[in-house]
Amino acid sequence: MVAGDRLTAAGGGQAAASPVPPGTGWPEDPATPATPVAGDREAVRRLAETAGTLAELVARQSVCRACPRLVEWRERVAAGKRRSFAAERYWGRPVPGWGDERPRVLIVGLAPAAHGGNRTGRVFTGDRSGDVLYASLWRTGLAAKPASVAAGDGQRLLGARMAAAVRCAPPQNKPTVDERDACAPWLTAELRFVAGHVRSVVCLGHFAWQVIWPHLAATGFEVPRPKPSFGHGMEVLVPRAGGAPVLVIGCYHPSQQNTFTGRVTDVMLDAVFERARDHAGM
Repeated sequence: MVAGDRLTAAGGGQAAASPVPPGTGWPEDPATPATPVAGDREAVRRLAETAGTLAELVARQSVCRACPRLVEWRERVAAGKRRSFAAERYWGRPVPGWGDERPRVLIVGLAPAAHGGNRTGRVFTGDRSGDVLYASLWRTGLAAKPASVAAGDGQRLLGARMAAAVRCAPPQNKPTVDERDACAPWLTAELRFVAGHVRSVVCLGHFAWQVIWPHLAATGFEVPRPKPSFGHGMEVLVPRAGGAPVLVIGCYHPSQQNTFTGRVTDVMLDAVFERARDHAGM
């Protein structure tokens, strides 16, 4: 199934309602109607900790309903849509981690965009930030294609994985502290599954940089004190007891504001991902 087919796949030729119920034919949907749903903060912690596989974990991420404000917002956006996407069906659910299951490079961002990942069902996909990001990943050998349009478009990450600190699109791209903390067990559990493979972590923006340290600490890494300051190209080598260290690299977020003003350029992005790739031995 390709991007265009997702508009009518579950609707018998009619555009189906948004958001998408799990297990109804959306490309790359990791969940089924039987996937357990976290309805509150404690359930997030329990379901994240008891997921037996990475696939099970991302399925559970994709149906979470723990934060009422985020659930209401993401579903309202999915139902109302943007005029330019009025004919499309929106995903309208949490956007799970995506990419290689044994990644050497982990890319962490803030949260899905309301009309990007919240529409397409894939992290960093369907908006201008994603366009810039995937083009850089392709140039540096971390993506199979130069663009990520929607789930089911054939795009693949090569030795890399992407995840957001908050899995639901927040109003004004600003999750609350409580929402960030409620979502945290999903990222900690995902990092546990991949930590033995990851050698480089790229943090897209200040928010991701601030968030990553407690997740690293929770998975056995010896994080520095005090917390390092964020900067583009900032590097911190973080040791892990009984395992290989990981190189954490700061990167300005490829937002429209940053790319249009030249605060971050293609050359700057490529340099970060080349460094991450080379350190990971790819």
